[in-house]
Amino acid sequence: MKIKPIRTEKGYGKAVARIGEIWEALPGSPEANELKALLPLIEDYEQLHYRVYPPDPIEAIELRMNELGLSRQDLVSCIGSTARVTDILDRRRPLTLPMIRRLSEKLRISNRALRTSYPLKLRNGLHRRQAVG
Repeated sequence: MKIKPIRTEKGYGKAVARIGEIWEALPGSPEANELKALLPLIEDYEQLHYRVYPPDPIEAIELRMNELGLSRQDLVSCIGSTARVTDILDRRRPLTLPMIRRLSEKLRISNRALRTSYPLKLRNGLHRRQAVG
C-alpha cells in the first residue's frame, strides 16, 4: 500500500478504481486501512476540482417537487394561482417573503435557501438577478 496525494485526474481515477476494489474490506485488514487513507484524499481532490454549487431557489423548488411527486398545481396554496405558479417557476416573477414562508413549510426547504438571489427573465429576453429581502 503506497498512499500519496492525488494531484492529477489520472491519479484520481486510479484512486477511485482502487476504492472500488477494496470497498468491502474486512475491518482491521490492510485493505481497510488503505481505504481509510484513500477516502480523505479523494474527498480533498473532489472538493478542489468538482465543486457542487447549491441550486438556486427555483431549482430547489423544482428538485423538491420532483422528489415529492408534486405538480405545479400543488403549489397554488403556497404561491397564489396557477398563473402565478407558472410565472414564478418560469422565472418571470420573483418569490415574495410570504410565498417563501409557505413554500419552506410545505417543501421543507430552508427560508435562507429560498431567499438567495436568482436570475429572472425579463420580457425583452434579458436577465436580471433577483434578491429577496
